[in-house]
Amino acid sequence: MMELGQGIRERRSIRKFQETPVEREVLKEIVETASYAPSWKNTQTARYYVVENRELIEKLATKECMMGFDHNVNILSGAPAVVLLVTVHGISGFERDGSYSTAKEDRWEVFDAGIAAQTFCLAAHEKGLGTVIMGLFDEKKVAETVNLPEGLRIAAVIPIGYPAVQPKAPARKPVEELMTIL
Repeated sequence: MMELGQGIRERRSIRKFQETPVEREVLKEIVETASYAPSWKNTQTARYYVVENRELIEKLATKECMMGFDHNVNILSGAPAVVLLVTVHGISGFERDGSYSTAKEDRWEVFDAGIAAQTFCLAAHEKGLGTVIMGLFDEKKVAETVNLPEGLRIAAVIPIGYPAVQPKAPARKPVEELMTIL
């Protein structure tokens, strides 16, 4: 089993994939691990819509769904599967009476989605799979394409597969620049 620090240091955004399909059992194991991501008051609002159908992937890999961003179109076209990280809307950041819990209001939903995305990608990396978290997409168009139920929001589009390339880590800022002790 991979050490946590090693996984964090070695995981890279993968944009080119082998054609090998991702086994459903492996996807289930990844989602099971990702289910342990922390969330607002343990509400566990993250959901994982896995798109394996090649025709549906090609519908997602359009300029309309990817807001004209050809790079994302190409990445999606080459992925054997695409995970839509979806959140149950209107729970994170709210009290039971519907009022906001903090001044961050409903932005906790995006915070929770980010934690879920990173946890999912690290779990995939541990299984030898590559991922890239995409944020540039037309949420409404993607939701229509997959017929997403009401009350759910797409937080990220995550192509997943066995890496065709292993990019090197970009330089990191020194700790002295990142950390301030008060």
